[in-house]
Amino acid sequence: MNGHQISDAVQAPAQRGPKVWLARLEGPQTKGSGLGFWIAAALVLLAGLVYPNFTSSYTVGNAAYFLVWTFMAMGLGVVWGYCGALSFGQTAFFGLAGYAYSVITINIGSAFGLTWLALILAVALAGLFALLIGYFMFYGRIKGVFVGIVTLSVTLVFETFMAQTAGPQWRIGDARLNGFNGMSGMPPLTVPWFGGDVALYSGTALYYVLLVMVVLVYLGLRIMLNSPFGNVLVAIRENPERTEMLGYDVRLYQMLAFGLGGALAGVSGVMYTAWGQYITPSSMGLTSAALPIVWVAVGGRRDITATLLGSLLVIAGFQYLTIYGSQYALVVMGALLLFTVLVTPDGLVATLMDRIGRMFRKVRK
Repeated sequence: MNGHQISDAVQAPAQRGPKVWLARLEGPQTKGSGLGFWIAAALVLLAGLVYPNFTSSYTVGNAAYFLVWTFMAMGLGVVWGYCGALSFGQTAFFGLAGYAYSVITINIGSAFGLTWLALILAVALAGLFALLIGYFMFYGRIKGVFVGIVTLSVTLVFETFMAQTAGPQWRIGDARLNGFNGMSGMPPLTVPWFGGDVALYSGTALYYVLLVMVVLVYLGLRIMLNSPFGNVLVAIRENPERTEMLGYDVRLYQMLAFGLGGALAGVSGVMYTAWGQYITPSSMGLTSAALPIVWVAVGGRRDITATLLGSLLVIAGFQYLTIYGSQYALVVMGALLLFTVLVTPDGLVATLMDRIGRMFRKVRK
């Protein structure tokens, strides 16, 4: 992206209104446009909606588990792929939100849908913590590989701290943190309904809630990334010095993107805790911190659609290898990352999408 392209991107008119928002579902920062793309997207969504009718509740629960992680993957896609800041801190925000949700729900209960209030508070806490870390990093002029080092340090420090909270003195109200054993016994998400609250356990109901949430977050991110804010993020990724010369506070945009990524990781943390009704410090370990990097890199970090699809495929593959006894699941993930970096640096899914797009354009011609 040269200077004229950056100038045009960041100086796009700041229009408002539902029509403008809908128009931003397509744009230069996201792949996929036109009637064919949206018909294909609708068919994928329809398949997701009818899927529980053709399989067991156990399999649906596993599918819900896959959807849980997509929020963190999409958040990392924004931070790394669009803003250009590689972060190993997503699992720290994931764990913080999961523990916060556990503490809040154990203390206030689940009646009257209060678990959704706990979800909002936990995600807000993760987002604010990410904003705080982002403020010290970006306003401290930390950039490049040092962002990854700082965020990984934060993650490992948080994991180490939570692992040593095993004593009875480590409690918040009625909630014991339980150290390396993790927390359990928190209530599931509940929805107020006629005749009593409906609990969303790790089955069909939770799957549908997660599916709707994934669709809404995905569409919201497409709108944001094709807005002037998203254009500025891409300009920062391509040439931060030139973007700053155009009058934009690069550090502010980086901090806000980092905060959004932390909040989305927090959504994954809360939904993971609600899905399994437990959270442990190991969910923030070194391996857990590295896996989202693999998902996003393999899918394609510079496009939110490729990030979403790639993450689902890689998570499902990793889960399959883990369940069926493969001792080399992590080795396969490492080899897949190495292959992606060396052969398709833009991501396997993104590269495939580009080739399919070129094929359709040739057919039209």
